[in-house]
Amino acid sequence: MKLLVVGAGAMGRWFAERVATADDQVGFADTDPDAARAAVEDVGGRVVDPESDERFDVVCVAVPMPAAPDAIEAYAPRAERAICDVTGSMRDPMAAMHEHAPDCERLSLHPLFAPERAPGNVAVVTDNGGEVSETVRERLTAGGNDVVETTPEEHDQAMETVQARAHTAVLAFAAAADDVPDHFQTPVSAGLFDLVEQTTGGEGRVYADIQAAFDGADDVATAAAEIADADADRFVDFYERLS
Repeated sequence: MKLLVVGAGAMGRWFAERVATADDQVGFADTDPDAARAAVEDVGGRVVDPESDERFDVVCVAVPMPAAPDAIEAYAPRAERAICDVTGSMRDPMAAMHEHAPDCERLSLHPLFAPERAPGNVAVVTDNGGEVSETVRERLTAGGNDVVETTPEEHDQAMETVQARAHTAVLAFAAAADDVPDHFQTPVSAGLFDLVEQTTGGEGRVYADIQAAFDGADDVATAAAEIADADADRFVDFYERLS
């Protein structure tokens, strides 16, 4: 299988490592040539000129979410059998693949973890599946991942809670919290501080893209305001409603 990964960041490298085998040919294309060269040094394969018209069995788009539709449009003509993305949202990429690669197998994949925490759950939408799509799923499963079939609508709605709302809640706690000696920590507060460390250990731009792509942050702000403004009886009602 001849594979082109568009976007030589952590997620593109993860896809190449988990899906390609020693018998496959892997190429990396990136607007930053240094990033493509670094990916080749790390994963193997070769650098592919973004301006070339070379074709591949599979094109995987692994760019930031806002850039996904344009990247899919640009690289779809270079896919002979299948095109997929690992960008993190699904509705817009799937619509772009359907429009620009109508004759190809189409997959949208979202690893629900950072690459350094692999393996884990991988959400998958399959559109116009076939042999290549099945091979990708089989190789991800063989690598210890749990592949979960979904729809673009179900996935993106879930991301409003598991990403946009969750990140908002954790970052709001981080912004409001004071440093506290360990001997004062409760199981709840210690868990929250662990989440703060995990959440703030990534790239701010990635989190900004998530907040822009999915609704949910305003809901957390509204709920926090309701708690802050509640008297004792209203707080009890609020608490029991969630219990």
